[in-house]
Amino acid sequence: MIFEGLSDKLQNVFGKLKSKGKLTESDIKSAMREVKLALLEADVNFKVVKNFINSVQERCNGQEVMQSLTPGQQIIKIVNDELTKLMGDVNAKIAISSKPPTIVMLVGLQGAGKTTMSGKLGGYFKKQGKKPLLIGCDVYRPAAIKQLQVVGEKLDIPVFSMGDKENPVDIAKAGVSHAIKKGHDFVIIDTAGRLHIDEVLMEELQNIKSSVNIHEILLVVDAMTGQDAVNVAEHFNDSLGIDGVILTKLDGDTRGGAALSIRAVTSKPIKFVGVGEKLEDIELFHPDRMASRILGMGDVLSLIEKAQETFDLEQAKKLDQKIKKQELDFEDFLEQMEQIQKMGSLDKILGMIPGMGNMKNQLGDVDMNGKEMKRTKAIIQSMTIKERRDPSILNASRKKRIARGSGTSVQDVNRLIKQFNEMKKMMKMFTTNAQRGMKKKGRMGNLPFFK
Repeated sequence: MIFEGLSDKLQNVFGKLKSKGKLTESDIKSAMREVKLALLEADVNFKVVKNFINSVQERCNGQEVMQSLTPGQQIIKIVNDELTKLMGDVNAKIAISSKPPTIVMLVGLQGAGKTTMSGKLGGYFKKQGKKPLLIGCDVYRPAAIKQLQVVGEKLDIPVFSMGDKENPVDIAKAGVSHAIKKGHDFVIIDTAGRLHIDEVLMEELQNIKSSVNIHEILLVVDAMTGQDAVNVAEHFNDSLGIDGVILTKLDGDTRGGAALSIRAVTSKPIKFVGVGEKLEDIELFHPDRMASRILGMGDVLSLIEKAQETFDLEQAKKLDQKIKKQELDFEDFLEQMEQIQKMGSLDKILGMIPGMGNMKNQLGDVDMNGKEMKRTKAIIQSMTIKERRDPSILNASRKKRIARGSGTSVQDVNRLIKQFNEMKKMMKMFTTNAQRGMKKKGRMGNLPFFK
């Protein structure tokens, strides 16, 4: 889970503060010391941590906290504001050229995930109504162009290449000309990387930049490299002049130091993040939403956007009525597990719902993407229609028959029934929390779940 280690530590610190009715300067100093340690352990740049703590402490010692009836909540608000500011305040979008095509060049070290991200970015803008073209300019890494072609084929996005014997600058120029002829309005150039930064790499990228009218240069960095990601960003920015950063593998980095440091050190915004291995696992980076997730306050807006992309409107209406009437059955359970599976991991989804980050502990070992999902399907499909629609009739003999039919044990069947009951509670809470959050935002009417 993204920022899991940092999030747990910060929530623990603020939990202590909220339990106190009145705070002293000593309380605030002690809390800030713990926050500082948590940030440093999360691999956040030391100078960034120092400036962040100074800014938070200065505001915390002011009247808005010391004279507040809820000082703990005020401190959380201040930390949330400063975290958001640290990561860039608002989402920085790619500037679309008024005269197509918009040309984006992805750069970075070898292994950062540029080729896969080229496809993800192309898929993202294809959903936005663009007609993307991918250009393969990595002529050095074996099978790099083939990898790009495979990615493009999966997303139904054309790839321009001239093999691995041509000069990358010539390929870029020919690719852009091809895009203009074929009416492509969004071009992504996948460039070569190295295991380290060298003059040859930078000269080649500078030549592509000067030969083609690049609108944006985006640096792709692996979030799991921590402080090295920040150092790489500094070097590329000094040598090439980047317009923004894309963080890959953010879902695998429980620390989050790179995300919290890059903007402050380079002054360049994080524009997108890779949050999974699937080609659709790419998200706009929203600093305010990310800060909210780190502090355990959820991210209702991102959840809504994912729900809008995934859930069928008519199905959502029927499900909403069933949840309200407490009539959810195993057929609904299986259907919703499949829908949730499309939205991403359960941990990630629960992290977006305010106050539900720890609900996964109550659900046991529910695995939406692996063997558990297959076992769950087998058990439910071994039930009769009557048993699926009325789980209350599942007695000992029925459970034995279902276990035999699904190749599982009675314990597995009992575990599923327990998870089903917990899921019913969770979805009831889901609707209640989301409705409250959306009423505050004035966006209830846009969410298919609650129409």
